[in-house]
Amino acid sequence: MTKIILNVKGMVCHGCENRVENALKNIEGVKKVKANYQKGSVQITANEEISQTMLIQALENLGYEVEKEA
Repeated sequence: MTKIILNVKGMVCHGCENRVENALKNIEGVKKVKANYQKGSVQITANEEISQTMLIQALENLGYEVEKEA
């Protein structure tokens, strides 16, 4: 298992958290998702084979902006 933390802009409420969590949980290989709109972050536990690009694309498809790690 691997833990991925993404910084997400645009989440403003608990509804946003639920929307993000539901979208990411549907991706094969994702085991656990916890979004926090106050911190602007999403913590994902997934199989090592998971593509971070796929996770970012799913969030962007919902209309959120993912800040790339420096």
